[in-house]
Amino acid sequence: MNSCAVENPLKRISESVSDVEAKKSRTEYQRIKRRKYASLICYSGTGYLGLQRNPGRKTIEEDLLNAMLKAGAITEEAYNQPKVIEFQRAARTDKGVSAVRQILSLKLPMEISLEDINSHLPEQIRMVAVKRATKGFNCKGHCDARTYSYMMPSFALAPKECLPEESYRITDDVFDKTNELLQTFVGTHNYHNFTSRKKPLDPSAQRYIISFICERPVLTEGMEFVVLKVKGQSFMLHQIRKMVGLVIAIMRGVTAKETVTKAWGEEKLDLPVAPGVGLVLEEVHYDRYNERYSKDGFHDAIEWSAVKEQLEEFKTKYILSSIVQTEKDEKSMLLWLENLPLHSFDVRNGSRNLVEDEEEEDDCAEEDRNESSKLKVENDVKSKDE
Repeated sequence: MNSCAVENPLKRISESVSDVEAKKSRTEYQRIKRRKYASLICYSGTGYLGLQRNPGRKTIEEDLLNAMLKAGAITEEAYNQPKVIEFQRAARTDKGVSAVRQILSLKLPMEISLEDINSHLPEQIRMVAVKRATKGFNCKGHCDARTYSYMMPSFALAPKECLPEESYRITDDVFDKTNELLQTFVGTHNYHNFTSRKKPLDPSAQRYIISFICERPVLTEGMEFVVLKVKGQSFMLHQIRKMVGLVIAIMRGVTAKETVTKAWGEEKLDLPVAPGVGLVLEEVHYDRYNERYSKDGFHDAIEWSAVKEQLEEFKTKYILSSIVQTEKDEKSMLLWLENLPLHSFDVRNGSRNLVEDEEEEDDCAEEDRNESSKLKVENDVKSKDE
């Protein structure tokens, strides 16, 4: 007797409603063709607790992902789990820190409306442009360097015999001495003293600074400001703010110039962290990526000269004005200078700045942890490229 397997008709409808809906969602997601893009965003960090998404906290990424969801650029699944669309940021910015040319890498539909996305964002956050990238493009791994600026009242650099007040105007001598001091940071050095919880012999503490300059002062609303601009291969948590803090301390006569080289030694020193309000991510550089891929006829160079005027307008209206107004209203630099002499700039006794360290540790999640192996990451990523 031959036995034949007879399909149970009930089996066809045994799938749960949730399974059906899940399949439908996946089918709809697959139906929309998506490609890897480099996305240019700019934002003022005022009122935000940093860029990186953190449940229950007001962040730039939370608002951005929410706007993309409302605009139909990402699915509910991608909103809840951004890794689904290979979401990555080029540089993490902390509380109050702004960005003019922040880059994201992610998969987006081939047809996307930036106008629609921006309609769901506050004016201080804009998605400015997107460019087609290689399948393996990683905005962090392919990055050559980053440029940051730090805007502050010029009185922060005034000699100790001068009162730090709004009427101060920087002299040519102070301007030249500041630039001379900034040059000592150029090159590769051990920056374990310029971040938190980093061991002196940790290879990742070695960082390469390409350039560090002080630009000519500008007068805004009766107060003079200067901008320090630093370009480096990569930076650690609070590294730039501690570099700026030490520069100010030396120019103010609170510590000696030799403290810079001493800080590169193995002993842990007590160094201050300058206020975050003046720090701005200016640009993320992709020179090697552009050289390799921008001429293949399929991919764009990751550069944004076409929207330069738009970016400068945003920077002036939302970032620089916010820095100036915050300084005038809250006097963050002035108050910080009052506490500057409390730092010893010497070997720490174990309890000094314990609160500061705990705050840095809380903020430290995912902060360029693998930057010391950036070239390896870049090569791994490139091996997946088209």
